[in-house]
Amino acid sequence: MSQRQHQYEALVRAHSGELYRYAFWLCGQEALAQDLVQETFLRAWRGLDSLRENVAAKAWLTTILRREHARLYERKPMPTTDIAELELGDAAPGPEHLGEDAVLRAAIAKLEPKYREPLVLQVLGGFSCAEIARELRISEAAVMTQVFRARQKLRALLDGETTKEAALHGLP
Repeated sequence: MSQRQHQYEALVRAHSGELYRYAFWLCGQEALAQDLVQETFLRAWRGLDSLRENVAAKAWLTTILRREHARLYERKPMPTTDIAELELGDAAPGPEHLGEDAVLRAAIAKLEPKYREPLVLQVLGGFSCAEIARELRISEAAVMTQVFRARQKLRALLDGETTKEAALHGLP
């Protein structure tokens, strides 16, 4: 096995879980998130020689993933469905919309992208303020401000929930 293949396999093992979680937050669909991660690793394989430092791999892969997600909307028109053809099924929420995690997930989804993206990168991706600033092409001060405001907005959104649920999410 070549050195290049060893490097690639190490990247996949080290970052596939984090990339999947981030992809799922971007698109909200399991299958699409898996496809995005696969496409990210395919592009990473093709461009592996351009990765100079392994410490930068996480940010490099995240950038590829964000671009792949954006490409979804560039290459295909958004699907539409004629309302008259729709069959209305059970309106009960699925398991992904029930439970304590769903409350927090729904609150995060309500945040404006300007606040949601740095928060998700920090909390799910484990990125530092400097890494997020480079990724989003904004200053570190802007990242800190947006994350602070995102947490404030989340607190305000979750205040309407029961105190027990808010406490489960570490909110006052």
